[in-house]
Amino acid sequence: MRKSIIIYSSIAIVLLSGFIVKIKLDAKSNLEKVKVQLSQSLEVYKDPLSFPRGAKPDGNFRGTTSTEWTSGFYPGSLWYMYEYTHDKKWETAARQWTAGLEKEKLNTRTHDLGFMLYCSFGNGYRLTNDPAYKEILLQGAKSLSTRFNEKTGCIRSWDHGKWQFPVIIDNMMNLEFLFWATRVSGDSSFYKIAVTHANTTMKNHFRPDNSSYHVVDYDTLTGNVARRATAQGYADESAWARGQAWGLYGYTVMYRETKDKKYLDQAVKIADFYLGHPNLPEDKVPYWDFNAPGIPNEERDASAAAIAASGLLELSQYVKNGKKYFTAAEQMLASLSSPVYMAKPGSNNHFVLMHSVGHKPAKSEIDIPLVYADYYYIEGLLRYDKMKGTKKK
Repeated sequence: MRKSIIIYSSIAIVLLSGFIVKIKLDAKSNLEKVKVQLSQSLEVYKDPLSFPRGAKPDGNFRGTTSTEWTSGFYPGSLWYMYEYTHDKKWETAARQWTAGLEKEKLNTRTHDLGFMLYCSFGNGYRLTNDPAYKEILLQGAKSLSTRFNEKTGCIRSWDHGKWQFPVIIDNMMNLEFLFWATRVSGDSSFYKIAVTHANTTMKNHFRPDNSSYHVVDYDTLTGNVARRATAQGYADESAWARGQAWGLYGYTVMYRETKDKKYLDQAVKIADFYLGHPNLPEDKVPYWDFNAPGIPNEERDASAAAIAASGLLELSQYVKNGKKYFTAAEQMLASLSSPVYMAKPGSNNHFVLMHSVGHKPAKSEIDIPLVYADYYYIEGLLRYDKMKGTKKK
């Protein structure tokens, strides 16, 4: 079905009775809208130990405990608002919501400490240099490192399910935390774990077309691949959209931190698969899985677009043909900033974006707001604004 909103370059072109109305992407204007929505959320979300995640099946607000992988994104969004506004109000709020995550520094049962601690305490430390945050983060990095296995060459993702040693593509996003720990502590063990994990993932997670599997299960005795599968995608051999975005973002960070060109090449391959896929819609917001059987009548995943946009903006700075990646990110952010995806202030349980998909095979979090979509959307707008400002100078 032909969409009424089609994105070309940085411009959303709305076709209305033969007339073309052009709406330029204005990062600051959209950040102001985000600020209004988040300001209202602070008035409604009163329990800083119930971290916003999304919506329940009945449409009501869903909060989680600090142990959930999504717990760091709302505090992280508040830190981004502090970075944008320099208003102490946002620092106060961010500190309040970050504090409840401290106990997770000792959590050795999850690979998601990058999401949980680096998005919260990490942004807080970057913006305030609070020495207490530094110590919390270093302990968290040590806890994350305990999940690394020499035989498999990876950090274990899950401790549940039928798997021997499952590693998911999402895990690439936690490596930035380990690089930070090496820089701050001087302990190269964090660096070595990150590089080994990325190398093993690059070897075993990707198909010839540069799409990635969601889950690779390893034999703990031999270190060999036991099975390649999916959990949140449509099928084992399909390309789950958010998984592709995690890989794109993760290998871009790997290049930034190591300057090893093989990681840049991998990020480019993933980006080209993503942007060149025939099932990517014109507005650049993907269906929840590139191979979902009901396309075009499948749900979109705004979270995948937000993650990919932020990753593409950074990638665009490292390659000669970076303009095409910058433009694609611009298109994604323009789409997400349109009324199709951005909620009106006071609606959407005070989340910024609509239309994300968490885990469709489990019939969970389908076509709802999700907190990590907001986090990466805000990050993308901040990156875009800084890059445009630099280009004008």
